[in-house]
Amino acid sequence: MTFAVSSLWRPTSLILLGLFLRCEAQGVNTEIQAGPLYRVVGSQLSISCSASGFADEKLKKDFEFRLADPARPTVEINVISSADLDFSYSRFRTRAQTKAISITHVDPNSVIFEIKHLLKQDEGEYECTVINPEYNLNGVYTAKTVVKVIDDSLSVTSSDSTTSLSFDEGESLTLTCQASTNTIQHVHLSLIWYLRKNGAQDAIPIISLDRDFTLTPGQGFEQRYKEEAISLDKLGEAEYRLKIAELALSDQGQIYCQAQEWIQDPDRSWYMIAQKNAEEITLTVKAKVVTDTSALGVNISAPLELQEGLELLLPCSINAQNLARRFFSLAWLWEGVELARIGPTGILTVKQEYSEREKDGELRATRTGNGKYLLRLNPVRTTHGGNYICRAWPEERGEDGNFKQGAAQDSQPQNVKISPTESELTVEMQTPVSTPLQGDRLRLICKVEGVNGGLSIAWQRKSAQSLVYTSIISLSESGVTEKAEAFANREVRVTRTSTKSFVFELDRVAPSDAGTYGCVVSETQNSGKTLSQSANVIVNSIDSLVKVSLKSRTPVVTLGTDVELMCKVLNHRIPVTLTWSLKTDDSNLNTILVLYSNGSISWSGDQHRYQVTVNNRADSVMHYLKILAASHREAGVYQCEVSVFLDNVHKKLPPSNPLKVMVQNPASKLALSSKPTITESINTDVQIDCKVTLRTSESSLYAVSWELQQEDGSRKTILSSDRNALIAFGPQIKESHRQRIGMRRTDGPTFELTIRQARISDKGIYVCKVEEFLQDPQGEWFSLSYENSTTDLNVMELDTNLSIEKNEVEMNVSIAGDFSIPCHITQQSSNESQFQVTWFWQKDTEAKPIFTAYRNSTLQARIENVAVRYGHPLPGHFNLIVLQSNAENSGLYFCEVEEWLYSFAYGWRKVAVERSGNLNVNFDAEGIARAVSDPAQMANIWMAVFVVTMFLSFFIIMVLVVKICKSKTSGGNKSANSLWMEPHRPESQMLSSESLKLG
Repeated sequence: MTFAVSSLWRPTSLILLGLFLRCEAQGVNTEIQAGPLYRVVGSQLSISCSASGFADEKLKKDFEFRLADPARPTVEINVISSADLDFSYSRFRTRAQTKAISITHVDPNSVIFEIKHLLKQDEGEYECTVINPEYNLNGVYTAKTVVKVIDDSLSVTSSDSTTSLSFDEGESLTLTCQASTNTIQHVHLSLIWYLRKNGAQDAIPIISLDRDFTLTPGQGFEQRYKEEAISLDKLGEAEYRLKIAELALSDQGQIYCQAQEWIQDPDRSWYMIAQKNAEEITLTVKAKVVTDTSALGVNISAPLELQEGLELLLPCSINAQNLARRFFSLAWLWEGVELARIGPTGILTVKQEYSEREKDGELRATRTGNGKYLLRLNPVRTTHGGNYICRAWPEERGEDGNFKQGAAQDSQPQNVKISPTESELTVEMQTPVSTPLQGDRLRLICKVEGVNGGLSIAWQRKSAQSLVYTSIISLSESGVTEKAEAFANREVRVTRTSTKSFVFELDRVAPSDAGTYGCVVSETQNSGKTLSQSANVIVNSIDSLVKVSLKSRTPVVTLGTDVELMCKVLNHRIPVTLTWSLKTDDSNLNTILVLYSNGSISWSGDQHRYQVTVNNRADSVMHYLKILAASHREAGVYQCEVSVFLDNVHKKLPPSNPLKVMVQNPASKLALSSKPTITESINTDVQIDCKVTLRTSESSLYAVSWELQQEDGSRKTILSSDRNALIAFGPQIKESHRQRIGMRRTDGPTFELTIRQARISDKGIYVCKVEEFLQDPQGEWFSLSYENSTTDLNVMELDTNLSIEKNEVEMNVSIAGDFSIPCHITQQSSNESQFQVTWFWQKDTEAKPIFTAYRNSTLQARIENVAVRYGHPLPGHFNLIVLQSNAENSGLYFCEVEEWLYSFAYGWRKVAVERSGNLNVNFDAEGIARAVSDPAQMANIWMAVFVVTMFLSFFIIMVLVVKICKSKTSGGNKSANSLWMEPHRPESQMLSSESLKLG
């Protein structure tokens, strides 16, 4: 009772555990090789199993395998475990202990489960379970696959009855091998001819035909294969013929053929399930003996007597040296009259009077091998009796390719007697009412009349490419049926439904079963005759009857509109599965949906993007696929493809024509406007507007970029804004320039570019590039169009209006006296201007700076040991007094003024420079300065001196009055500094009071 409860609890707990795991998020995943896996009894079984998703992938996991026996599917049998040696039930314990059943780790997370020799009772559903070392119940820990154990039905035999063959060197060898299987699953056969040379232990392959019908020569036979001296041909369903044109002494040994049976697993890999060898044939090759190569022997064989209506076979053979390398012509003669001839290149020619019989198939002549020929007459008539001979001519091919015929050689005559029949037997073949379809049953009826005794019937078939009938099935007089080996695995039968009717049935026909079917009826009595009738049978393939075409009324649509595709499937009486697929521009073929014959649908694409309808018609089925609000994702090449369920598998038929669906963007309405030209002065702020005057949609977004094209042809991006208004400067814009450039969006929309404190370098053509974006039905933004607008910006320099007095003056100064050098600005460019003044003294030809008053109020003496006093009494008036002058101070004096203006872009910068007139100072012998000007200028000079003196006197008086007033107002505590007194200043600005030495 305890065992029963535990046995019941285990599957119940596993079911609950499985339900729990399915409710949890998928963590651990266990995978096993997909089934069903078909294997032959006695062969090896290998199953791979792996697990993933564990936290520690490097930790070795243990696995267990169990079997659900088909006889008791609810009971699981322990097979083997990598963790527990006693895990196996008694059914498998011995084989597990002897390693006949094993489990081997490939890596910490995967194993290979193997059974070396499969038994029939090993069939069933195998379950692989990974033992969880982490105690985490998140995931799938088991996986299952089905194993089918089938009987070994592979058969391989040699068609040659002898086990030893002897040939001369240079002769040809032909061997035939029969290989077939009765396995009902879809399998492929491969066949290899082996040679085990004398004294060698291992056999080497001569030539092989693999499962994909690819011929491959063995090592050492490649050159002979290229020269077509070795070949392997497949004849019919199960016959494989090996031909060696010229035997070599190295070909001696044991020759045999080996057949291999392959099956394709669900993972699309091929697996060999059976392998068998035919009986070995000992081949002896004797060294070639040089003989007379001109000798030619011709033989004919024929029956001495033949019943009228039967087939007469007249084989002829040529015996000569080097048959494979020589050319011959051979003719059959009846009573001296030539019936047919086969030329050196194998071309058959028939005499005119027998051409009709050849067209009707009654006369056939073929070359069956090197030096072997066959003539068939069917049916033979009594008039065909007489002497038959074969005549052969050797042919030599010249350098021009033409043949030269040698002397003829005849065979011995063979007399054939044709006996008439007195039987009234007639045979009629009834053709099928309708052409059978692939997978249908073929049913033929042979009607007989005039039956006087027992009958036997044989059904034969020949393909369009063959001249020879091959046997299918026969029915003896006693009712015993015998199938030909080629049809051993086919469902074929013949029944005698009445004394006059024989019915032939072949199930699940394929297009390869098409051809001429004949029933050969034979009377069993001694004087009975044999009659045959034939009928041509065509088997329509599914491909030829099911036609698929695809079209659309609107293959080119605008974004957001619907598209309807129509797939027409002809011959709707065949249940089909239809697949819609789409091939996009990236060359990926994507399945949208599969509509099964039972009406169920499997979606792979976005179900919300499509609608499917089906309309049945009299001769076809219309499948409609509607694309809802098409976007660019739905653009591409569409196809519909059908498949039918045939022989337990889905067979894909040729797809429909490809139909390209193009989704176009709506027409753009984007238009821009901006001022064509803007002129601004330097250091002013500039605003350039780019206005959207017309847009495609109210929901449009815009990406904007501003570019500058300058006079030298250079072009650079200033800044850009994407559709989300994220602004980025161009890579050529320096960090120092970015602070004065900005962009914003206003209503309209209008995009404003602002340049603060414009510079000369800012002028040029400004290009506003606007890219319009729209949103498709799937919510993705796409670029619709570009538009440009340009503005020519011209930045002008400021006009400077700096002007100072330039009068030429001469002054008389006493020795040790002071003299003043005035500098008066009469006009300036701006009220914000600042000035830097420098006084110069020139004696002889060189002008030297004496003193500089900088715009930041810094004073600097330029010549040492000179006492000067600087004054700035009024705006625009600057004065420099030279103290305690002497005769050495004579010469020209003048001032130079620099005008400075401030801008945010450049800071302070010099905008103008002006120079005053000259003051000429000279001393006489008594130390009195006098003019050295020309007489014509003296009056003007003295007048100027007088005016300046008066102005300075008035200015000094006014300053003294102001000082006195301020002194009184402040209480008289501080004494005012005289204008001409040197003010208190830092040491750096102190000037020497010593006399100026100008030497």
